[in-house]
Amino acid sequence: MSELIVDFITSLDGYASGEGWPGFWGLEGPEYLAWLGEQPEVTYLMGANTYRLMSGFAKGEVPDGQDEFRPEEEASVDELTQASKVVFSSSLEEPLTWANSTLVRDDAVEAVRAMKSNGSGLLSTIGSLSLCRSLLRAGLVDRFRVVMFPVITGATGEERIYDGYPDVALEMIEHRTFDGRIQLVEYKSRVLEHPPLGVPA
Repeated sequence: MSELIVDFITSLDGYASGEGWPGFWGLEGPEYLAWLGEQPEVTYLMGANTYRLMSGFAKGEVPDGQDEFRPEEEASVDELTQASKVVFSSSLEEPLTWANSTLVRDDAVEAVRAMKSNGSGLLSTIGSLSLCRSLLRAGLVDRFRVVMFPVITGATGEERIYDGYPDVALEMIEHRTFDGRIQLVEYKSRVLEHPPLGVPA
């Protein structure tokens, strides 16, 4: 059975990106980049908006506010291009032009449920906030991983991650600091039907 990770990189105030900011908010360091390079092979799950954005980067479209990609951004996009990707969309047309991408028009929750039951590899989301929210609500998420970068983007932040989420209990299974400033936290997650009635002793 496959395992599913919801994987986010965020500002401290919970934004997935910020207008005018480079990738990783320009704050990645050698320890963090080395850790990224050590990650096991996964199949990435994403929606149409993330696919359009990331496949555009793969074709050389530079984000607004930048003249060119930095080397670490190019490396990250190249790794995504080589990875297996499943794209859930009713609006995209086949064939998808980004290498190693498969289009799925079926209901994402049911499709991922089947992928988990029938597969043996690791599944991981990338971006795709509404997809992540749907998979979490359905109880399909095994691990919830967040890497927080030391910046507050109150004026320029885009894509607030946790809006519309259910209440979720989180049991920490991993934490780490990279480069003295970037914080990784990883949890097992459990969706709550209501707030707990009492505080654990």
